[in-house]
Order: sequence, then structure tokens, then C-alpha cells
Amino acid sequence: MPRGGARVVSGPPPDPNALRRDRPADKSGWTTLPCEGRPGDPPEWPLLEPEGREWELWADLWAKPQALMWERMGQLYEVAMCVRMLARAEQPRSSIELQKVVRQYFDSLGLSTQGMLRNRWKLTDGPQAAAVKAEKAPARRSARSRLTVIPGDGASD
Repeated sequence: MPRGGARVVSGPPPDPNALRRDRPADKSGWTTLPCEGRPGDPPEWPLLEPEGREWELWADLWAKPQALMWERMGQLYEVAMCVRMLARAEQPRSSIELQKVVRQYFDSLGLSTQGMLRNRWKLTDGPQAAAVKAEKAPARRSARSRLTVIPGDGASD
């Protein structure tokens, strides 16, 4: 195992809402993905014939918003290997090591919260989220309207 030095996942993940945004690493910015996901059919399966539940998982993953970036970066094989390992990890008595591999794939592909932050990806607010925000947002009152006048001259008895 290597010693010392920075690693890919060392330190806290980036925060798109951090107050200090003048870091050199922030020059690349964040990519906003549509919450509706990737439209269309999934790409052709790149490995040997899919087994068992792999085709269902493949179609499900390619409908996610992150799939737009996988397509752009040509990550078909990485996604297919993730699907294959996930299908095996779902089996009863699968090894902990296999489950760790799946978690690493999820982080790498941006399927986990940590992975989304590390890849600097965020999702747009969908129509439902916008409606909830509008519903929850209380009407803002000015400071003057919150003050009340108390009758009397203000002298205490």
C-alpha cells in the first residue's frame, strides 16, 4: 500500500455550497445534470452475453442522470463491469470484498452521494422539488412589519 501523499479520495468531498469558492480546484466548476435522467434506450451491452438480472440493471443505470456523463466519457465497459459485480453482489452469501468493489464502482460512477460530490456533479431541481420549495417558502416580511406599536407613552408605573 502506498504511503503518504494525497489520494484520490483523501479529505472531505467538495461542497457546491461552500462559502469560500476561490480555490484553484474550483476553476473547473460543477456540472449540473438533469434530474429527469438520460433519455432513450441504453447502449448495446459491451461484454459477453448479460446473465440473469444484468440487463435489467443495465437499463436502469442508463436511465439515470449520471449516464449522460458516462456516455460523454465513453465509460460503457466500466458501467457494464459495475452491473456485473452488482448482480453478483446481490446474490445470497456474496463476499464482503465483492460488495466493496461495487461501492467503489458506485463512487467512481457518481452513483453515491460521495461520488456525485467528488465528480463535481449536481442535479437540477425537478418540477416536484420546485413546487415543494414554493410551498414551503414562507412569505418574507420586512423588519418594519414585524414591529408593533404598544399603546401608551412608554412610562412604567
